[in-house]
This record gives sequence, C-alpha cells and structure tokens, in this order.
Amino acid sequence: MAETVTECLAAGTDSVTLIDAVKAGTYDVLGMTQTEINKMVQRNVDHLSAILLYEPVDGNDTPNVKGAADSKKTTHVAAVTTGTNYIAAN
Repeated sequence: MAETVTECLAAGTDSVTLIDAVKAGTYDVLGMTQTEINKMVQRNVDHLSAILLYEPVDGNDTPNVKGAADSKKTTHVAAVTTGTNYIAAN
C-alpha cells in the first residue's frame, strides 16, 4: 500500500524540528564549526525539498505531495526557507 501525503510529510518532521532548533539556538552544536552546522542544515533542507517534490509516476507510487494543498505543507515549506536563510546568513 502506498504512503499517504501525511505519511510522506511525517518523514520530514525531524528535519523541520532540527532546522527550527538550529535557528533558535536550541540545537546542540557544541564542537561543530559553522561550516559543519551549515552542511547539516543543508542536508535537512535537501531532504525536505525532495519530499515536497514527490509526485506519482503511476497509480501505485508515491502520493502527490507536490500537488497537495499548501496548507498541508506549510511547516515544511517554512523550514526550507528558514534553513536556506540561516545558511545564507551564516
């Protein structure tokens, strides 16, 4: 059985949390350089970006996250923006 849009987005929840925590200064980055932090944030931005582009190839494939209502994707889209802006500023 194929995953639902909600299940696909749930796979990105940890990335949303990490990006938001890094920006807020609450994520433990002790011992990491700014370059390492930026790479970590970028990996999570890339993960979310990939999830947001999921679309079906056939009827038994990944659900249409790309075409889903924006309201379902708000936190994920915001985290991509937050992460991208964080990297640009640091």
